Amino acid sequence: MRSLLPNRQDYRGLRRSWRGDLLAGVTVGIVALPLALAFGVSSGAGAEAGLITAIVAGLIAAVFGGSNVQVSGPTGAMVVVLAPIVASHGVASVMVVSILAGVIVLLAGALRLGRTVSYIPWPVIEGFTVGIAVIIFLQQVPATVGVGGAGHSTNALIAAVESALDADWPTALIPLAIVAAVAVLMVLLGRVSGRLPASFITIVIVTLGASFLDLPLMTIGELPHSLPLPALPLIDAGTLPSLVGPAFAVAALAAIESLLSARVAASMADTGPYNADRELVGQGLASIASGFFGGMPATGAIARTAVNVRSGARTRMSAIVHSLALLAVVYVAANVVSVIPLAALSGVLMVTAARMVSPTIIKQVLRSTRTDAMVFVITAIITVSFDLIIAVGIGIAVAAFFALRALSTASGVHREELEGPPVAGDERIALFRVDGSLFFGAAERILERISDHIGIEVVILRLSQLQLIDATGAHTLTELVTSLERRGVTVLIKGIRDEHLQLLERLGVIDSLRHPNHLFAELEPAITHARSHIIRTAIPGA
Repeated sequence: MRSLLPNRQDYRGLRRSWRGDLLAGVTVGIVALPLALAFGVSSGAGAEAGLITAIVAGLIAAVFGGSNVQVSGPTGAMVVVLAPIVASHGVASVMVVSILAGVIVLLAGALRLGRTVSYIPWPVIEGFTVGIAVIIFLQQVPATVGVGGAGHSTNALIAAVESALDADWPTALIPLAIVAAVAVLMVLLGRVSGRLPASFITIVIVTLGASFLDLPLMTIGELPHSLPLPALPLIDAGTLPSLVGPAFAVAALAAIESLLSARVAASMADTGPYNADRELVGQGLASIASGFFGGMPATGAIARTAVNVRSGARTRMSAIVHSLALLAVVYVAANVVSVIPLAALSGVLMVTAARMVSPTIIKQVLRSTRTDAMVFVITAIITVSFDLIIAVGIGIAVAAFFALRALSTASGVHREELEGPPVAGDERIALFRVDGSLFFGAAERILERISDHIGIEVVILRLSQLQLIDATGAHTLTELVTSLERRGVTVLIKGIRDEHLQLLERLGVIDSLRHPNHLFAELEPAITHARSHIIRTAIPGA
């Protein structure tokens, strides 16, 4: 368990990099402030919950996580999952779900399940990333037209349409103009310099302008001037069972997004590899702590992590400084933050959502293979239409189906000519080479291929080229041998690989042979035995 706990190596080189870590931490804290507020508001839990999550979860994940430069906090993907939970069960449910999901992620790390994220296909990841971006954009429509989200559908697309229809359009043009101004300013500042905290500067400019003009806009509202004390959330025994399912969905998303972000961070800078299992432990503890303080579930944030690395971060001290910088905002600038227009935060999230979609990557996926393009499109559509976790599950299932189909197609059985000069009776001997994989997706087809041959007295099954066999394949092989022997066809098996022998013995393949001597290591003795068998059956009394 030592590898899952903090150690001195986490801060190796801090004496040389502390200035860079300090500057990077402050920079990413400035970038994270508007995002934390915006994600809190967009989830329905409130700006306070987003800020608490960035502070508490960001600090815990930095200390206990498995990446040296990962920055954690509220993210857009988590907002997509939390918004329907808040709509269905209320704001208090977020804290309960955060704690439950944190425990699940913590256990996943302790059970060494960190590497399972590598089994998620790339088209699935890109598909649900596009879907998340679309949902985040749609979730901002109510604030963009000055309409509250209460009473609207939990589906982001339907809620966006309902908000547009319910809006008071002469008045709705004001928040819409604020959103447009935010988008223009962020794009222009990004073109001036990629190092500028464009979202922070834009929020400051727009907030000052809105206050000076006294525009009728909804604002964040009063924020606490200190971090609340940790406390157990109010748990309704009747509601708790209904939150277990959402907690598993949140845990799955937290694990996937955090590990993907940590992997990206490890490839961006030479700051050492990440420990996937420890990352899960750290993220689990972060969500648990966030829930006790009244926050939301946390994940690793790819955008903030990228800013951290580009700003010169080399140790996890930078992520710690990021949380402390946000904590300073709570104690020093809560009154200033409270007057930020909600429409300005919506504009920031809309631009963030647009930047999540990479036209280059979409073109690469769509031009790769037809099956990968189909998996990508299906995952994206289901993410927007139904649920993110369901989309990932269906995307993986569809990808697995096509992968198994391709593997099944690559597997096959081929009839070969017998080695050596032809001998009378060779036409009654069939030599079959089984290639690739004999598993549940290909076993039945191979069985039919061999069984179709008639007028054969001896069948030699050449299994030395067989790469993979599962229980279904072994069982099917037993059925094949038994069926052929019942029809009077003698079966010889050649070249069982050592790693397959135990499975074939357990499932009766060897026992189904007419005689133990019908198992051969080399092809030549097997052919010789088959020919001698034909000669014996041709001579009466032999």
